[in-house]
Amino acid sequence: QVQLVESGGGLVQPGGSLRLSCAASGSIVRIYAMGWYRQAPGKQRELVATFTSGGSTNYADSVKGRFTISRDNAKNTVFLQMNSLKPEDTAVYYCNAGLNSGGLYGVHWGQGTQVTVSS
Repeated sequence: QVQLVESGGGLVQPGGSLRLSCAASGSIVRIYAMGWYRQAPGKQRELVATFTSGGSTNYADSVKGRFTISRDNAKNTVFLQMNSLKPEDTAVYYCNAGLNSGGLYGVHWGQGTQVTVSS
């Protein structure tokens, strides 16, 4: 059993900040990559930021300079610090991980957490 659970979403005013967390639990042998995606109503799901096992990071152009991805390997947790939030950032944010569980590789998704940027 592998679970990815997001937390930290909510309602924030434009220019504000939020910090998202995603904790992976279960029979995990190794996490190869972990990151964040988002999907706004009427739009396709898009990559926000990723953190590979080798330490590389990748950000969408729309969030560069505003969002920062980080991780705590001991706790199998990844974070997304979101600053200078804009209404365009409103979406459901999903945690994603590629990992080895029970000797098998698989891609797993969290249930999502709502982020709403509005006055």
